[in-house]
Amino acid sequence: MSDDALLLALDQGTTNTKAILVAPSTRQVVSAASRPVSITYPAAGWVEQDAHQLWEATRAAVETCLAAGGRLPAGIAISNQRESVVVWSRTSGEPLGPVLGWQDARTADWCAAASKAPGVADMVRDRTGLSLEPAYSASKLRWLLDAARAGGADPSDILVGTIDTWLVWQLTGTHVIEAGNASRTLLLDLRTLSWDPELLDLFGIPEAVLPEVRASDAGFGRTVGGQGIPAGIPITAILADSHAALFRHATADSGSGKATYGTGSSVMVPCAGPAAGPSGVATTLAWIQAEEPTYAREGNILASGSALDWMARTLGAPDGTPGGAFLTELGMSVPDSGGVVFVPAFSGLGSPLWDRKASGVITGLTAGATPAHLARAALEGIAHQVVDVVEAIESDGLARFSVLNADGGASASRPLMQLQADLLERPVHVAAEPEASAWGAALLAAQALGMSIGASMASTLLEPQRINTRDRRDAWRVAIARARGHAIPGDAPHQPRPHPTAAPNGDEKR
Repeated sequence: MSDDALLLALDQGTTNTKAILVAPSTRQVVSAASRPVSITYPAAGWVEQDAHQLWEATRAAVETCLAAGGRLPAGIAISNQRESVVVWSRTSGEPLGPVLGWQDARTADWCAAASKAPGVADMVRDRTGLSLEPAYSASKLRWLLDAARAGGADPSDILVGTIDTWLVWQLTGTHVIEAGNASRTLLLDLRTLSWDPELLDLFGIPEAVLPEVRASDAGFGRTVGGQGIPAGIPITAILADSHAALFRHATADSGSGKATYGTGSSVMVPCAGPAAGPSGVATTLAWIQAEEPTYAREGNILASGSALDWMARTLGAPDGTPGGAFLTELGMSVPDSGGVVFVPAFSGLGSPLWDRKASGVITGLTAGATPAHLARAALEGIAHQVVDVVEAIESDGLARFSVLNADGGASASRPLMQLQADLLERPVHVAAEPEASAWGAALLAAQALGMSIGASMASTLLEPQRINTRDRRDAWRVAIARARGHAIPGDAPHQPRPHPTAAPNGDEKR
């Protein structure tokens, strides 16, 4: 294939869909387009999206991107939000309910009850590498299937899938799922790499409604064309978004693990095989390339960018201002958080604790606390969560982060990345190439097509500063305990370090 061939990379995320036309041989972006997608919260713990809107955003972004690029791609690569699920009609193609987002926790009680049956939680974890949690797809699929049947849908007409499945269905009419996405459903056996009959029975999901599992670079059909999308372009490769970011960093050969700072965060590092990891940490199938599986250990944080956006809105950020940028400017006007700690447990806590009953808290407030201290605490809260996951992943000694590769929207905040290096006490590489997930999928597609690939852009290396982080970590752990409703260890309640301008009792400044 010629060195000037192009690839179209689609990145369907939680809040937007991006289309990027890239030249792998030079690692250049030829053209790009993006469309927002909305999220609704119809009840506490419920997170929904509209399948039609996800597809329309994808179609519109592709049409605009290709028109601007002026050339057709040799193939299409897709990266997609994981664990979110769709149910639709085989004959009409119409969705039979909302998309249940990866943050959706409506099935938490069902998962908790199922986990109490003897041996069930251990069986699920052993076969899938995942805990029996509502964050993963299976219980959400069960809920959607029950709702569709109750609404009168013909069971023989129902199809289900993750977001990659839905997009490929729209693009090609093929009902398939990429193996890494399938590994996030709680239905795939990591050793056989196929749907597990006992897991299907546990969740009450008939295999007939499920898509065919394919390797990440196996090919997923050709576009049927129409609505601004040319016909006959092969869907060459697919990766779940977090897996795609890891693939991008792996090809850059700049370190072992990564953290993606998106709406939530994924902290991931390759591991030797499918064995279950420490408590609170998932083992997942990262990808299958040239028929060889690559596995990874991972911890998922439920609120990162969404936490920054919430704090920014709360502190009066103008509409449309990115939360990370607003909080960085405000938070870096003070030397530290003044003892304020923010735990953004909006829908509970994810890895490594997986406590869905935890509540968001702000601790350490004093009369001297200012909006700047709250902004700084929000940035630190993101970094603390990543450190928690890294510590959990490394706790059994079978995986280690020699360096942390950082990507995603919030990684643009250099002060946040420096905080991350300081609290983690090891170097952080910040990806210079934007859109790590889209690039990861594009690089896999380029390799599958035998295309030449240029050198990656240099990343920014941030070394940890020699500061005392123990007090900050101790304060974070106390705040986590409060978020979980736990008693605080020790004889006396936690006393946050006062801000220097505070004058307790009116006679002393510290």
